[in-house]
Amino acid sequence: MKAPNEAQKLVETVENGALISPILPEGIKNYLIDIDGTICDDIPNEEPERMLTAQVYPEALKILNKWFEEGHIITFFTSRTEAHREYTEIWLKKHGFNYHAMLMGKPRGGNYHWIDNHIVRATQYKGKFTDLVSKKVNIEVFQDED
Repeated sequence: MKAPNEAQKLVETVENGALISPILPEGIKNYLIDIDGTICDDIPNEEPERMLTAQVYPEALKILNKWFEEGHIITFFTSRTEAHREYTEIWLKKHGFNYHAMLMGKPRGGNYHWIDNHIVRATQYKGKFTDLVSKKVNIEVFQDED
């Protein structure tokens, strides 16, 4: 795990004279990345003995470390439990992943609908890591006030 670099410092934000949640500098992304089935073999929590031998997805390692070097924040957000943190950190270090943080205990089962007061962009992993591209798609949002 690494500390954020200078480009990743949060920007203090004031709105209507009151301090609000800080934002990242322009162009910096805050990536939340799943582990099992996204950067390596899909290992269920019920088989933690396999976590140390999971096969890495090489394109994931390459792209995530590239994004890290570009100054983006890399946080692993996993359904693995706190009991699996040490094994997970050992595996990430062994394979050379650079990251800033790891959040354990993500709800299992998928079909996520993240609601936040900040902009959220979601990308479903479908077996291949590449640089991200712009694409127009339909999304569900709250109805605008009339």
